[in-house]
Formats: sequence, C-alpha cells, structure tokens
Amino acid sequence: MAELPGIVITGASGRMGQMLVHTVMASDAARLVACVERTGHPWVGRDVGACMGGGDIGVLVTDDPLEAFARAQAVIDFTVPAATVEFAALAAQARAVHVIGTTGLEAEHLGRIAAASRHAVIVRAGNMSLGVNLLVQLTRKVAAALDADWDIEVVEAHHRMKVDAPSGTALMLGEAAAEGRGVVLDDVADRGRDGITGARGRGRIGFAAIRGGDVVGEHDVIFAADGERIVLRHLATDRAIFARGALKAALWGQGQKPGEYDMLDVLGL
Repeated sequence: MAELPGIVITGASGRMGQMLVHTVMASDAARLVACVERTGHPWVGRDVGACMGGGDIGVLVTDDPLEAFARAQAVIDFTVPAATVEFAALAAQARAVHVIGTTGLEAEHLGRIAAASRHAVIVRAGNMSLGVNLLVQLTRKVAAALDADWDIEVVEAHHRMKVDAPSGTALMLGEAAAEGRGVVLDDVADRGRDGITGARGRGRIGFAAIRGGDVVGEHDVIFAADGERIVLRHLATDRAIFARGALKAALWGQGQKPGEYDMLDVLGL
C-alpha cells in the first residue's frame, strides 16, 4: 500500500467529500492519507470514518492543508472558489496533482489557478463524468455543423442546495457550442431571461437553471430550428460517477508535466 499514490480530500464533510472518501477507500489503486476541513469544523481532529458514521479508518481530519498536501501525491477538491484558489497554491507548493471539481469559478480565480499550474499538474473540469465529457464533444460537433438559424439552449437541473447557476457543466456545454460556432460565449450568452425581453437574438446561446429536490444533475443541449429540434441529454443519477472520474484524474496526473488539463485530456478525447 505504501507505494500507491496518496490522496487528500478537501471539504470532506460535504456530500461530494464523503463520496470521494468512500471511492478512494474502495480503490486498489490509491490510498487516502488525509481529509481537510475548515478551522473550527467539528470534524477536525477526529477520524473521518467515525465522522461519517462508521468505524475508525486511521485517517484524521485536519485544518492544516499544507501539512496534509505534503504527505500526498494528489488533492481532490470539490469545495468553493475562495478555498480552491488557496488550495491550488498550496498543492503547487507541495508538487501534488490538484484535481478541481469546484464550480462557480470566476476570472480572478481562474487566473490564480493558471498561475499555480506553472508549478504543478492541475486537472480542472466542471464535470468529471465520462458521459458529460462525451456530451461536450458532441455539442461542439453539432454546433459546428449547424448555422445560426438553429437556436441553442442549455437547460440544467440540480438539487435545491446547489449555490451557483448556471452549473459548471452547463457552462462547459455553452463553451463547446460557442467553440463549434467560432464565437466567444460571453459575447452571445443569454442568462436568466425575465420580463419583457424581446425576441430571441439570432446566434444567441441561452441558459436556464432548475433547482429542486435531490436532483444529482440533468443537462440538455437543445438545437431548435423551424420545424425540427435536436436534443442532446445527459442524466446523472448517482454522484459516485463524479468521484470515480476525479480519482481517475488524480491517478492520470501522476508523472504529467506541470500545466492545466481537463477531463478530455484524462479520457484521451
């Protein structure tokens, strides 16, 4: 076990954090070396297995990320933007692969992540699942094949607790559609229409977000023209798919050159 890559999970108490703990513990290709939570969190200093309602597994929750990262070969991070950019700098300092599934990142955050990627491997994606990344590729190809007479709408649904909208995956799909058309998404995006908005502009890419219940993740890319529609859809029913993808990324990153990668690189797509 000692030679297997050591993994640190940040935000271990969250739903994705706990799923990641289970996924790494069940893997025969990696070992869990630490879990990180914010200072003052009730899990800090306790065994993560006991915190999750089971028996001790010999892995403590710490509020010292740098010390944890120094003992690991990879960090898997599904937290919040402010924490993620701090973790990026610390993971780079420790030369650990940093897998980022955090969404809601803005230009300032992305700039700091890019700076960290000059010193270490960073794998960042709005969605870690194989199916979604195939959907991204299909969206790019369909958008490239159809002209602006085909309206593009990205519709996503998630559980009531999700705090950002559109989802990171929806933005990935919008970026893919824009790339297929040879345009910049920020120049053509319509988000959250409300009130008297006027007719839809030709060539625009629209987004709609649904929040409710315990929906894991649903994404539709709709290409609509007069008399016909093409709908590309991905439905996620178990967030374990994201945890498995993140672990795959952490293992893939071992031995890669410093830089910023995405799941298309990991999957060879």
